[in-house]
Amino acid sequence: MRILLTGAAGFIGYHTTVKLLERGDEVIGLDNVSNYYDPTLKEARLKLLQEKKGFTFIRGDILDRATVAKAMNGVDRVLHLAALAGVRYAFDHPDEYIAINITGFFHVLDEVRKQKIPGLIYASSSSVYGGNTKLPSSESDRTDDQLSLYGQNKKDNELMAHTYHSLYGTNVTGLRFFTVYGPLGRPDMALFLFTDALLHDRPLTVYGEGKMQRDFTYIDDIVSGIIAAIDKNYPEELFNLGCGRQEELMEYIRMVETSCGKEAKKEFHPMQPGDTRASLADISKAKTMLGFEPKTRIAQGVPKFVEWYREYYQL
Repeated sequence: MRILLTGAAGFIGYHTTVKLLERGDEVIGLDNVSNYYDPTLKEARLKLLQEKKGFTFIRGDILDRATVAKAMNGVDRVLHLAALAGVRYAFDHPDEYIAINITGFFHVLDEVRKQKIPGLIYASSSSVYGGNTKLPSSESDRTDDQLSLYGQNKKDNELMAHTYHSLYGTNVTGLRFFTVYGPLGRPDMALFLFTDALLHDRPLTVYGEGKMQRDFTYIDDIVSGIIAAIDKNYPEELFNLGCGRQEELMEYIRMVETSCGKEAKKEFHPMQPGDTRASLADISKAKTMLGFEPKTRIAQGVPKFVEWYREYYQL
């Protein structure tokens, strides 16, 4: 297949591109390599991708409609991962979130319609569950109590995709990711922050007084779900992609300490606005319809990240 992948220089975009290329797909990667976080890591991912056969990179912005149209020409699928991710950054940059996550998504979605692309697979998030405390979270659960602008953005994406399917018959599949981690991960994510602080002898900043629980999902498992969604190309579906297991935040930190070979000093703080106390994915639908079977627990996944971090930063 010939696939347009937006956000190719991102964490999930990079790993998905690698797997698609390995199986013989052609990938057109579109990314503006923004400074949302240190672009050095994005450039490092891109360098690795550009060494691979079948990858074409376009440095461009999804806010530029003409760029999106040109990049999409002649593809069989669009995998839309480009976004401003995360809850906290939106507090100080709401305009950017609305522009990229809403207008940018619209440009991609509408161009899929115009060019009659056979399928759009796009990133949603577990953040859409917001204040709904029912666990595990199922795709049929209510998502009308948003706690963050990011969660609202992703819910809006789902509604826009649903509308386009209803009006135009556009094939759309939304994937609700649950706390993705792994090598080459974003510097603003917990595992990166914990590892970086611990290996540089700084205290760990732990929110929620350390009493939070998360469904931590290893990147390889997420990629397997994404590729299955690309291949199945259902007319309209939403899927949870998570590990399906809930882990205590403090256990996650203990795994980091074990992997780094040292104990961390910790500074405990209350939960931040927009955060949820716990997350847990009901992945039964993805198992049935995508053949999704997550394989990596944090005991295996966290050491892989720490190993990558040490090698990348030569520590």
